[in-house]
Amino acid sequence: MAPYESDRTAGAEGLPDEADDVRAGRRKAARYVVPVAVVGVAAATIGLVPALADSGDPSLPKITAEQLIEKIAKSDVQQLSGTVKVSTDLGLPSLGGLESGMLSGVTKGSGGSSADPQSKLMELASGTHTVRVAADGPDKAKVSVLENAAEYSIIHNGNDVWAYDSKSNEVYHSTAPAAEKGQEKAPKDVPTTPKQLADEALKSVDDTTSVTVDGTAQVAGRDAYKLLIKPKQSGSTVGAITVAVDAKTGVPLKFTLVPTSGGAAVVDAGFTQVAFAKPAASTFDFTPPKGAKVTEGKDSKDSKDSKGSKGSKDSKAPESAPSRGDLGKGLDGLKTVGKGWSTIAEFDTGGQGMPSGSSSQGGNVSGFLNSLGDHVKGKFGSGTVFSTRLVNALITDDGKVYAGAVTKDALVKAANAAH
Repeated sequence: MAPYESDRTAGAEGLPDEADDVRAGRRKAARYVVPVAVVGVAAATIGLVPALADSGDPSLPKITAEQLIEKIAKSDVQQLSGTVKVSTDLGLPSLGGLESGMLSGVTKGSGGSSADPQSKLMELASGTHTVRVAADGPDKAKVSVLENAAEYSIIHNGNDVWAYDSKSNEVYHSTAPAAEKGQEKAPKDVPTTPKQLADEALKSVDDTTSVTVDGTAQVAGRDAYKLLIKPKQSGSTVGAITVAVDAKTGVPLKFTLVPTSGGAAVVDAGFTQVAFAKPAASTFDFTPPKGAKVTEGKDSKDSKDSKGSKGSKDSKAPESAPSRGDLGKGLDGLKTVGKGWSTIAEFDTGGQGMPSGSSSQGGNVSGFLNSLGDHVKGKFGSGTVFSTRLVNALITDDGKVYAGAVTKDALVKAANAAH
């Protein structure tokens, strides 16, 4: 075997299995109206991606792809702090209408708080963001997104999870059980760290995947190996993923996803600064600012009081989730077709099809989707394919949805096979 490549396909056995929380987060994003579900799939796909800096070429000991994957899996770093730059280019049009229409629907559906992590997930699906991260063991973590003199932070400290939006001066609070050894219980709705992104990419490694070591690089001042992951199958929109792995600690530092269509990376995410020292204890302290509106999540003990939470007269219990009769109906019947990188998610919305545009929100949704839509026909009848540079979705006129990181032709083929 050559020192910098593997002729065998690396298997997924032995890799860290943290998919349950991530999948749960995706289901949360997908249970709302179908258009939001489609865009939510694109946003959640950030968990598959990232990018690598072209700086330095350090001389490091030879290593195989299997050994590098094992190094990532065995990494036991519990303490770190740093700054991550995340750039996403899904090829979406301006999100102004989306924010006023669909995003407002998500926020209202999750309790009406702009600080709710679920409402922030979508915002990482476009543009460039600076994120500061810190961790001290499985029960202390902080993620802060810095935007135009404002800051949005998620702080996990013991059983408490706080989220604060400085722009609106709103706070969201929920409780989480203390993490068991080796299990991180920090919020998963907003995958922002290179480790979260790398773990998700590595879950895709199976016999449909080519994995090699593609030389070395220097990221955030640290020597790193480059792990190159490529689909063997045709029909996927994923061209290649590169993960920069810290040579000393095994921590993923930076990544890249390049689409099969070429051009710039779909997502570029990685540390610009990183340190593996214990953060100050005060990093994870949080007290709601005076006058802030505090919303209790449904999993918080205080949320049982429908009149509001303790300590804030502005607090209120969240509204109930959308009813089973909305356009998210039928998502419990979600199934997948295909294998590996060509996997397609299929579900039935209950025959309600596309929004009519009769309401102001529906009009915004319809206008946004029509700007992306490509009308197609087949055995399934007719439908519309909505495309990004990575995730595509086919919504048939009878309300069935087929979505994945696959080409339009692959979606039409799957829909035809289902009829």
